[in-house]
Amino acid sequence: MRIPRIFSAEPLAGKTEVQLDEAASRHLVKVLRLGPGRPLVLFDGEGGEYSAELLEAGKKTRVKLGDYSEEDRQSPLAITLAIGISRGDRFDWVIQKATELGVKDIQPLFTERCEVKLSGDRLQKKLGQWQQIAISACEQSARNRVPEILSPMKLPQFLDSADSDTGAALKLVLHHRTEETLAQLEQQLGRPRSTLLLVGPEGGLSAEEIELALERGFHALRLGPRVLRTETAPVAALSVLQFQWGDF
Repeated sequence: MRIPRIFSAEPLAGKTEVQLDEAASRHLVKVLRLGPGRPLVLFDGEGGEYSAELLEAGKKTRVKLGDYSEEDRQSPLAITLAIGISRGDRFDWVIQKATELGVKDIQPLFTERCEVKLSGDRLQKKLGQWQQIAISACEQSARNRVPEILSPMKLPQFLDSADSDTGAALKLVLHHRTEETLAQLEQQLGRPRSTLLLVGPEGGLSAEEIELALERGFHALRLGPRVLRTETAPVAALSVLQFQWGDF
């Protein structure tokens, strides 16, 4: 049986005892049905991980930390995924798979064709849900840094913030009508250390939104001749980026 990996929101230090939160306790006891003496791995999102032993399982679940490993597993390519919010569980799926594929953070967007309305308490609840999906994906995929799910923004506001960012990120917007390929972009611009990937919701970005992104320094990117669904496009693009410039 694979050793369970558990995220701790509290900073960890070696050779100490820690008490797990309610969600982690419930997962270990109710779902995995683990008892005292079972080995675990704990990480706090700062890189690296600790071996651990389950000391007490129940309402209060205590573990003893052991040796620390510096294994980070973070991609050398820092990728921010900015994507229009989609309906149903599609967006949840995108967050899970983007986390597995090594994305640094995720910026949800309200765009012209976005049909999801979120505000107030409902927005905060959804943000918490999305962040927990990313945490669970890190536990499953052996990542030791949790991508941040940023507060949703309207696309023009996001483009303003991206325009003011003085970093050297390569800014890409998926656009199936362009002829520009990743290989051509690399030939023109060189190998980036970070990328900002913009993807639309169901129905894609409007022509006006794509034009606005291009005016703000984004480069159009085509992923073959076929039109990909909103949940397929980011997974395909992230995989290609990791293969071309990351750690695949």
